[in-house]
Amino acid sequence: MADIKGIIAARVAKELKDGDVVNLGIGLPTMVANFIPEGVDITFQSENGFLGLGPAPIQGEEDIDLVNAGAQYVTVKPGACFFDSAASFGIIRGGHVDATILGSLEVDEHGNLANWIVPGKMVPGMGGAMDLVVGAKKVIIAMQHTNKGKHKILKECTLPYTAVGVVDLIITEMGVMEITSSGVLLKELHPDYTLEQIREATGCELTVSSDLKPML
Repeated sequence: MADIKGIIAARVAKELKDGDVVNLGIGLPTMVANFIPEGVDITFQSENGFLGLGPAPIQGEEDIDLVNAGAQYVTVKPGACFFDSAASFGIIRGGHVDATILGSLEVDEHGNLANWIVPGKMVPGMGGAMDLVVGAKKVIIAMQHTNKGKHKILKECTLPYTAVGVVDLIITEMGVMEITSSGVLLKELHPDYTLEQIREATGCELTVSSDLKPML
């Protein structure tokens, strides 16, 4: 499958509604801004202090003063505003973010999230993920389904938690999964994969929706 990250980001973009305030995590989630449908107005927030992020800049046209929380170059839309970290986290903790989109090291069937550290490895800091996943109204995990064949969607996380019971939706190159009180519900399956393949790539039981749709 070509451009796995682009496929995931494009599908995530379909979850966003006109008028939403959305925070994008570093890495793959930043690509979501490139796939917002025409006519849908999303206000992207970056926890290092601004509202109104636009798509990624054209190579060679980067503004060295415009970087997101992951130190990646960004653009801003007309009407963007800048503020300090205290105001930024006031927005997050105050429940003003409609959705946050993050990558993950592990997610389990209870909606627990582990995405901030691998014990024994260097980490630059925990960032804003802990605040975002408890402050945002919806938490969407955008990630590749496995890590070199190793399960990332598990019965129980093995890595230190970022937060517990916070994940609403998982979107990978293989499908769209909702965390429910009964576990992981497969709602959409990418046409390039079979049910057997996604079950083998998942480290917990998958319940298949009676209204299973193709992920497009």
